[in-house]
Amino acid sequence: MNELRKKYQEKIIPLLKDELKIKNSLAAPRLLKVVINCGTGQALSDAKHLEAVIRNIQNITGQKPIKTKAKKSISNFKIREGMIVGVKVTLRGNRMYDFVNKLVNVALPRVRDFRGLTGTGFDGQGNFTLGITEQTVFPEINPNEVDKTHGMDISVVTTAKDNKSGKALLQFLGFPFQKAEKK
Repeated sequence: MNELRKKYQEKIIPLLKDELKIKNSLAAPRLLKVVINCGTGQALSDAKHLEAVIRNIQNITGQKPIKTKAKKSISNFKIREGMIVGVKVTLRGNRMYDFVNKLVNVALPRVRDFRGLTGTGFDGQGNFTLGITEQTVFPEINPNEVDKTHGMDISVVTTAKDNKSGKALLQFLGFPFQKAEKK
């Protein structure tokens, strides 16, 4: 069993029950999935960029991404309906826990000038989204082999009903949120 999943089941659920005043351990919030999305706007003019993005996302997640296509044509961006405009991966189960562990313990500390995550990435239903500007913060990516850097959006979907319980879950999982400043 994955170490983060084991930690969640043995240590985090009792802490969540105490903090959120939940009686049943099955009512405690848990992770459902992690979605990694990467737009490939430069791939419209450079086909090699799309291949590099797919290879990078596959190395980071251990799963082959699917290509997302444009739903409508937008003339200002030179996009036609059906063109490939990005890639995405949905992680569940052990791969999700492995990725969250790697994100929290390896990738986020490697971000330049990192001072913690802001709490503004919550959507009102306990789900959290953050953006990473460079793929080189992950250890699977060799910075010497990167021609162009690209960012990615990471959405952590939980079973939490509100932002408070979602943030409590993510804090216990190790997400480094900024402390609220007193004015």
